[in-house]
Amino acid sequence: MSTPEKLAQIGVVGLAVMGSNLARNFARNGHTVAVYNRSTSRTDALISDFGNDGDFIPASTIEEFIAALERPRRAIIMVQAGPATDAVITQLADAMDPGDIIIDGGNALYTDTIRREAEMASRGLHFVGAGISGGEEGALNGPAIMPGGPAESYESLGPLLESVAAVVDGVPCVTHIGPDGAGHFVKMVHNGIEYADMQVIGEAYQLLRYAAGMTPAEIAEVFREWNSGDLDSYLIEITAEVLSQVDAETGQPLIDVIVDAAGQKGTGRWTVKAALDLGIPVTGIGEAVFARALSGATSQRLAAVGTLPAGQLSTLSELGVDRAEFVEDVRRALYASKLVAYAQGFDQIKAGSQEYGWNVDPRDLATIWRGGCIIRAKFLDRIREAYDTNPEVESLLLDPYFKGEMADLVDSWRRVVICATQLGLPVPVFSSSLSYYDSLRSERLPAALIQGQRDFFGAHTYRRVDKEGSFHIQWSGDRTEIEA
Repeated sequence: MSTPEKLAQIGVVGLAVMGSNLARNFARNGHTVAVYNRSTSRTDALISDFGNDGDFIPASTIEEFIAALERPRRAIIMVQAGPATDAVITQLADAMDPGDIIIDGGNALYTDTIRREAEMASRGLHFVGAGISGGEEGALNGPAIMPGGPAESYESLGPLLESVAAVVDGVPCVTHIGPDGAGHFVKMVHNGIEYADMQVIGEAYQLLRYAAGMTPAEIAEVFREWNSGDLDSYLIEITAEVLSQVDAETGQPLIDVIVDAAGQKGTGRWTVKAALDLGIPVTGIGEAVFARALSGATSQRLAAVGTLPAGQLSTLSELGVDRAEFVEDVRRALYASKLVAYAQGFDQIKAGSQEYGWNVDPRDLATIWRGGCIIRAKFLDRIREAYDTNPEVESLLLDPYFKGEMADLVDSWRRVVICATQLGLPVPVFSSSLSYYDSLRSERLPAALIQGQRDFFGAHTYRRVDKEGSFHIQWSGDRTEIEA
């Protein structure tokens, strides 16, 4: 096996759309890129279709691929999460030398990344779990990248990633997140926020369509207007594009010919499971995941439509609600619910960082999420400023700026949730986010009653507000209190 005259600075394994586009991105930015796919037809197609993008070294075997890389070797895996990733890691590790770097750029579960990093470290190899956000377009033109793993590996890998990442205000949207699974954990929560963000946009659309009686084209214009203000974000922008699209075959709005059952690949569920393990209430994200699951419960929904009683419902006009005022209230409710989703996501990242000792800096995330990624939004600048002002702020909602925003939004938010209920329109994330907000600001919650119940049936004890210690009522006896 001969060694190429010119060695590659980076290699990509897995040449489906994401891997192919990422390889092209590296090549376009002046790097020689080794490329390998188990099916050589994809390698051939990349070279045939996009070979002019830059310098590629195609390989037909893992051994050829490794031989084409300069030292320390840097190989990015872009394959399906799970067993396929483990198989490729093993193949690469068997052919590599100590000090070489394996980067998993897929959506891997962070606990798998922790395991893999430890296994590779025992062999003298660096393993980097790197979250990459931006979809196909981002991979090609500049994603947001969230690499974890050893800090030492970032010294070698960082400049390469910075050269292909999105750039905002002269700052590349990539930074070293923290050790072992930190990068993939942060990307997982990013995706969870994305679930909530997409769901609240969907709920806003539903209200404008079926409460305000607007057409998809009219709603598209509303979203375009909203995208010029506080809601300025990638997801708001593309929502306007989707709603204005007309189906070529039927002449109907595209939105009306798309089946209303949303898919998911698992990162949202992972986010909610991890939050439960950490004891962090990510109610907006959770409801968004459940909303997708319910949308896919087509047999149940078909059985329920027209048969489950709805009670006495109203219309906007019957409620005396002005349509223009309602549209503005929906905008404000959408903004408020989005802020809750981001606040909960940052709470989860903080908790995960503390649990695993990652020392993740939230300011870094607010900086790199401003470009390339799916949840990029104008108010991320405000989030960064909030953490600059007080890195230990208990919740983003307690930052002075966001408290001021909520003061302006909350009345509209309440009106929208009440109105949606009276109209019989589901708004799971709008309503659960408002309940979270009200729970956060409440002086007393019903948890005192729950503790009393737990003590009654299970002697789980309770604490008092007026003295230290744990206590128990002898419920089956004379009902005196004893110190536990």
